[in-house]
Amino acid sequence: MHFLIKSNRLQILLICLMCASTISLAQSNYDDFLGAGHDIGVKVRTSSNSLSSIGENTINGAGLDAKKIEASRFLFQAAFGGNQEEINSLSKTLDFEGWIENQFNQPTTLLLPKLWEVDARARELHRAQSNDDYFGPYSVHFQFAWWDNNYKAPDQLRQRIAFALSQIAVISSNSQIGDFGEGLASYYDILIRNAFGNYEDVLQEITIDPNMGFYLSHLNNPKSDEFGTRPDENYAREIMQLFSIGLYELHNDGSRKIDSNGDWIPTYDNKDIQELAKVFTGLKGGAWSKEAIEYGVDVDSRIYFSAGIYDISREVPLQMEEFQHEPGEKTIIGNYTIPSGQTGMEDIQQAVKHIFNHPNVGPFIGKRLIQQFVKSNPSRPYVNRVANAFNDNGAGVRGDMKAVIKAVLLDPEARDCSAMQDPKHGKLKEPLLRYTQLMHSVPSDSPDGYYWNNGYDFFDDTGQLVLGAPSVFNFYRTNYQPNKEFIAQDIVGPEFQIHNSQSAIGYMNQAHKWTDWGILFWDWYEASPDTDVAIDNYLAMAEDPETLINHFDVLMVHGRLSAETRETIKTAMLQIPNNWDDYQMRRVQICLYIIMISPDYVVLK
Repeated sequence: MHFLIKSNRLQILLICLMCASTISLAQSNYDDFLGAGHDIGVKVRTSSNSLSSIGENTINGAGLDAKKIEASRFLFQAAFGGNQEEINSLSKTLDFEGWIENQFNQPTTLLLPKLWEVDARARELHRAQSNDDYFGPYSVHFQFAWWDNNYKAPDQLRQRIAFALSQIAVISSNSQIGDFGEGLASYYDILIRNAFGNYEDVLQEITIDPNMGFYLSHLNNPKSDEFGTRPDENYAREIMQLFSIGLYELHNDGSRKIDSNGDWIPTYDNKDIQELAKVFTGLKGGAWSKEAIEYGVDVDSRIYFSAGIYDISREVPLQMEEFQHEPGEKTIIGNYTIPSGQTGMEDIQQAVKHIFNHPNVGPFIGKRLIQQFVKSNPSRPYVNRVANAFNDNGAGVRGDMKAVIKAVLLDPEARDCSAMQDPKHGKLKEPLLRYTQLMHSVPSDSPDGYYWNNGYDFFDDTGQLVLGAPSVFNFYRTNYQPNKEFIAQDIVGPEFQIHNSQSAIGYMNQAHKWTDWGILFWDWYEASPDTDVAIDNYLAMAEDPETLINHFDVLMVHGRLSAETRETIKTAMLQIPNNWDDYQMRRVQICLYIIMISPDYVVLK
């Protein structure tokens, strides 16, 4: 561990960060949510529905601009964070719906083309420093492409939606898929393409994706036979449990239905799983992989049903091998019958459409998106409004992601400042989103223009990597309750499942690397320089601690720095005398470091 600041206040702050209970949503009572520890005389009440409700532009005491504060907060929710220019621009109107519409019209930035660019340059860099053969693209090249794409892509809302969907419909590089960067990128592009499309298309496309087929084992899933072979049930279970309807019947507001005995009503049983598993049989690779062709596979031959993930293309959707598809009727959830006599693909499309039309999907997926973007514990009316948008976009279309996105981000519970006074409002920022916020908020310098990041050092310290979840259940459960205070109040804190003493300290070490070492991204090629945080941009502000603190308060904390945290930062900064040669730089580093490890920053309100 690297701690260069010797301060009692700082040590207390570090200890607080390591103890999940001390920054739990249940215990976070912020009365000074408008920033700087001041709320006297402030007229701000809401910040989106009506500009006339904004009140005064500045907040008494620290002079923080309330419009910039809300613009900053919105850009973190709707994207990966905003830089000062973006915040300034949006704060002029606070037209959040207009910003969303503008994002809808941005060109789509796909990941697979970026991966092939990365792969070509990686080959050159590899040859420059080694005589060994180059192999790839691997998962590390997917990480290079994802971070470079995330930094540069103009369609930030689309990219943010895709990241959220990647934590709902999960595949992971913690499997043999990690050997194939193009497979990871191809799967991720399904989420990018459909982020503004229809959720049914998400379900249909991931079902026949070879990477999902391998990960949840319905690739080469055979029909029943006389030797006791039965269809694999893995995907049949997870498409229902995790990707669409969940375990229990729901009201439209997300609350669980109960039967006459007061028990929760399961959405499906084991027979439903067995019947649905029959639907997902007969899927095989859609094309040979380039590796298989290089090793002598006849390109004119059919893709044999036994061909595995190493032999088939990871970019081409799966095809149907009819003789391996389970024949006959299949009766799935809701006693819905898929008739006999159809092709295998017709069976699959009909089953997925039936699942998509289940009344649970709107509240189930809607609540998960709210948890990803806004808060861990949305009210029932909030879930109901989002589910209504999913059920009908106003033009009779179900599953329209654009309507759902607007419902999530523009809802009064997401936008009204008064909601922040509720101690149950908000969420713990997962470590990866803290990282991306720094990347987007603070200027950085990449000498060669490539923003490559292998992410492995961060993964070791925090347990998070894009498409790197430990299982199909993602990095954390959506209903996770970290301690008795959460249980007593019947609330959840999903991200706290990966917040423990190891990851808390690991995250602080990462923040130290970004601020003290100044290194934002590392890749492993000697000829490729690191990407550095542009600390020099803030040296002039360091002359006055209040000026610098106020700047980062608006930029990264959305005006929520408490008086205690501000005093801690100011005291630490002033311990660096102005007769030191690099005192300005050290003050900036200390200020940014303490902010990034403070409860004020890591808890989004």
